Order: sequence, then structure tokens, then C-alpha cells
Amino acid sequence: MTKKTRLLLKAAGCAGALLLALGVAAPAPARAEVRIDITKGVVEPLPIAITSFAGAGGREAQVGSDISKVVAADLERSGLFRPLDPKGFLQTPDQLRSGEPRYQDWRAVGAQALVAGNTTAMGDGRMKVDFRLWDVAAGQYMQGLSYTATADSWRRIAHIVADAIYKRLTGEEGYFDTRIVYVAESGPANARKKQLAIMDQDGENHQFLTDGKNLVLTPRFSPATQEITYMSYFNKKPRVYLFNIDSGRQEVLGDFVGMTFAPRFSPDGNKVIMSMAQNGNTDIYALDLRTRRQTQLTDSPGIDTGPSYSPDGQRIVFESDRGGSQQLYIMNADGSGQKRLTFGEGRYGTPVWSPRGDLIAFTRQRGSNFALGVIRPDGTGERILTESFHVEGPTWAPNGRVLSFFRDVPAGDGRGRSAKLYTIDVTGANERRVITPLDGSDPAWSPLIP
Repeated sequence: MTKKTRLLLKAAGCAGALLLALGVAAPAPARAEVRIDITKGVVEPLPIAITSFAGAGGREAQVGSDISKVVAADLERSGLFRPLDPKGFLQTPDQLRSGEPRYQDWRAVGAQALVAGNTTAMGDGRMKVDFRLWDVAAGQYMQGLSYTATADSWRRIAHIVADAIYKRLTGEEGYFDTRIVYVAESGPANARKKQLAIMDQDGENHQFLTDGKNLVLTPRFSPATQEITYMSYFNKKPRVYLFNIDSGRQEVLGDFVGMTFAPRFSPDGNKVIMSMAQNGNTDIYALDLRTRRQTQLTDSPGIDTGPSYSPDGQRIVFESDRGGSQQLYIMNADGSGQKRLTFGEGRYGTPVWSPRGDLIAFTRQRGSNFALGVIRPDGTGERILTESFHVEGPTWAPNGRVLSFFRDVPAGDGRGRSAKLYTIDVTGANERRVITPLDGSDPAWSPLIP
């Protein structure tokens, strides 16, 4: 049983049980369900009505209201949904609690989908949260699920509900029940304090993981576990750490004098891949975390760095200047079959393979202009998503639909620049700022929380 299962007691077949309890008829096959086709690139956001989750009063009602607001915020931030103003709703949450919607009332306010829910306090201090999703356009029920957790876990329940709605209406996995670790920055440019920090993907539940006494750089999340690597300077020497987010346990992976970035994990979490300078040459190495055995993968006269595994672990993308300019290359996981991927003008760097395997994110610099883009693993379909003075550090959400990155923007005092975190989807049409207490750089997106 996973941690999420224990926390939420999310039973398989729960939707069917809820359907039976409510007495709702099965969806009529003759009517096409409302659905967002995200394969078409930029899409018009779906108008969706999200009511306050009904409760008996007091704590139940407050939690229900809070959950509905977070669900609406998650879906709106994806750029695929347009939550409607609850002030215009013609049916109350209590009326939806025990019956089917009056579809004509929801069509009248422009809704194509409807979400309602209930919160119920249980005798042991936990709270049960139910939600239901209806297709207003077709006039039919779509989904219902039930979750049980402690009342102070309401925000996480909201993210999981939003993930379920996102998946039902797009056909793809959601990404809201995730976290982002990043480098929090403060202080003057010549004495910058850099701490490791973590937050929910929407910027909430923020906390610092390190105290800032030692400089930290480039955290990387494991695709398989809630574990990160990061680099910190200890006694002015770079040291790589492994940090377990859930337990707080930390261990030293090793001292790597020639390393400039923290290593990235393999998809199974059993290896990390890194670049190191030895004997005046920078090459790529794989390190087995179980045996601590290193394997050298490249041996070129250029600088090979920034490696990232494909989601199946069979290939690696990296950056190299072996051809005279900094470009992206691909090779097999054992170092064989090395070939150039990009041939554009400027310097290409920081490649990161999408969890879906279909795209590789990168940054490109031409003079003083920076850009964040994506390219297919066969070298076709290069697209720029956003450009500015300085963008850096792309990292993928676990569904491969959204990227996070950081951008330098003018400082508030008009002097110098400060780093801010952003998200953007693969169309480039939905860019959002992520609010953090301090400046932020080098984000790393977690897998879905188990």
C-alpha cells in the first residue's frame, strides 16, 4: 500500500460506489462527452463551474470552501480551464449535495462542466471529502471519487481532486499533487546567500531545507522517489548530497572537485549521471548509487556536460562544444552512438528530457538574448517557448505538459537584477509567475507524491 493510499484511503472502484449511492444513471453513450483536446496546441479554456464543497457548517464548511478554491486555482493555472464566478450560480452546493444538477441552470451561466463536493467530519478526527464531475453540455454524470484524510491535509486533497478532474477531461495525468525544490536567493550580488527550499507546485507550504551557511546549487529530483541531489560547497570544495524529502535524511554522495552541476538521476533512481573535469578535460560519468562505481561515458577533447536521461533510461542528451560551438548531442546510455542533435545559431545548453519522451527542453543564447525551447529527440520540431534577457534552468512537470524555469528580471530598486520562478506549457501560450518569499533559481519538479 502506497503512502498516498494510506493517507487518503482511495479505494479502487470508489467512483462506481459513489455512483450507486447517489442513484445517478450511467452516462448515455449517444452523447459525446466534453473533453479538452490538448493535442491541438493552444486551446480555448473550458468554462467549468466549481461550487464550494458543501459541509454541515463550521470547520466542514470552511474546509469545503478552501478545497474548491484550490481546485479552481489549479485548473485555471493550467491554462486549459476557465473557472466561472460562483456569484452567478443558480443552484446552491446544498442542492447539489443530494441530487443531480439542473443542467439548464448551468448551461445558462455558460458552464460546460460542473464540479461539486461534500466534506464530512468523522468521529476519529479525520474528514471525508467526496467530489462529483458532470458534463453539462451532454447532461450526464462523468466521475465521482471519495477521499479520507486528516483535516489539515485539505490542501493536498484539493490538488488530488484537481488531478482527477484534469485527467478525466484531458485524458492525461495531472501534475498538481507535486512539489518544486529550488535555490532561494537573498543578499547583495557580491555576497549572495543561497538556501535549498521546497514548496507545493503552486507556491504554498513553503519551507527551507538548508540554513544558507553553505552555498547550494542545482538541486535535482529523482523521477522515482521523493529524493533529491544537490551540490553544496563545503570548505570551498563542491560536495554532492542525497536528501530524502520525506524523512529529512541526508548523506554525502561524494566530493567531486571538477563538477559544476549536481548530477541527475536515472529513471529508476539507481544511478546518477554527471560531468567532471579530470586531467584538464570535462567528460560525462555515470555513478551507480548502490555500488558507488563510476563509469566514464564520453572522452572528447571538448567540454561535455549537462547530461539528462531519456525516460526509458536507454539514451542520454547532453551539451558539448566538441564541434566548435556549444550544441546538444545524444548518445546511448552506455556512451555509444554519440551524434549531434542541434545545428542552430547560438549556444544550446541545459537539456532536460521530457517524462513523456517526446521532447527535450533546452536553453539557447544568442548574444545577450536567452530563450527556452523544446526539440524532438530526432532533431526536428525545434520551437522557442519564451525569450528574454536571461532564462535558465528548465525542469519538467511529471506529465510532460508544463515546464518550470527561472528568469532574471529588473530588481525592485531599479539596480541590478533578481531571479524569479515561472511555469510555461509546451505551447508557450501559458506563462505564469510562481510567487516565492525570496528570489528563486534552479527549480526541480518532483514526481507525483506517492
